Amino acid sequence: MQYEFDFAVFIGRFQPFHAGHLQVVRTGLEKAERLILLIGSAWQARNPRNPWTHQEREQMVRACLTESENQRLQCLPLMDVPYNDEAWVRNVQSTVAGMVTAHHATPHRPARIALIGHRKDHTGFYLNLFPQWSAVGVDNVRQISATPIRERYFSAAPETLLPSLVDTDVLPSAVASYLTGFANDAGAYQHIRDEIAFVRKYRDAWSSAPYAPTFVTVDGVVVQSGHVLLVERRASPGKGLWALPGGFVDGSERLLDACLRELREETRLKVPAPVLKGSIRRQEVYDDPYRSARGRTITHAFYMELEPNASLPKVKGGDDARQARWVPLGELTPERLFEDHYFIIQDILGLI
Repeated sequence: MQYEFDFAVFIGRFQPFHAGHLQVVRTGLEKAERLILLIGSAWQARNPRNPWTHQEREQMVRACLTESENQRLQCLPLMDVPYNDEAWVRNVQSTVAGMVTAHHATPHRPARIALIGHRKDHTGFYLNLFPQWSAVGVDNVRQISATPIRERYFSAAPETLLPSLVDTDVLPSAVASYLTGFANDAGAYQHIRDEIAFVRKYRDAWSSAPYAPTFVTVDGVVVQSGHVLLVERRASPGKGLWALPGGFVDGSERLLDACLRELREETRLKVPAPVLKGSIRRQEVYDDPYRSARGRTITHAFYMELEPNASLPKVKGGDDARQARWVPLGELTPERLFEDHYFIIQDILGLI
């Protein structure tokens, strides 16, 4: 069979995979010999916006396809890089290049590659980021969005919700079956339900405000001898995840003073304030609109590099931190860090 393209590339988060996504996948398989599915927001800790791992989302996709279609599908994880668009584009390019090298059967002819997606969807901005490839826009099926599906699934009773979504052609039946099984996993499913309930209560407290609030926070990135100071969160959101010590700014304090206060409260760090202030190497603002489930939250991070020492300062969890500890930079993994703190560390230390 002759295909218009050798490879079609579809980038998405698929949280969860719905009928609109399936239409793009089928279009890609019709137009290309192979479809490369790049599953975004990979390796993140489970949270209300990203409740399923990239492996789980791949299972949803493959459950909707035939055996022959699955043989032509390559699913690969794609990590977010919220504060470096160029690094994200480079990751996409290198991932696709690797797949082309491995599977392009006619090296004497350049591979014909097309980027496919919902052109009219605001998340389809990436269709314009790869001019070296053709672009194929697919109409969004009835403007189906994963966000309301996700919120209803973790708030309503899945046994009544999921059949209705199948009947209205919002979810493929195979995905509904998968989500039914996931809801029976009391640990993961209940964790997200608890997080969503907390966020809803938090937002309700601000519902009478004349406009949507914007919160200002601070985070301390304290590094010594190749270790970064982290705290384990005691409560929702992000209960049990590791995070940078930080918090909300009081109305009567400056940003740096707030950061130093949070450091003392959450880690009991005994380093004197003048030493910490003299150790500041960089400060940055992190404002990804989706960085916090609680609402629009802009954080100011201060990178403090302490003098190398064979003995790290003693720390102890306090306030809303269950514990505090120094973590080797080489052991950081995004799956265990709260919100965008992994990416803040990577960016402010220049590791990206």
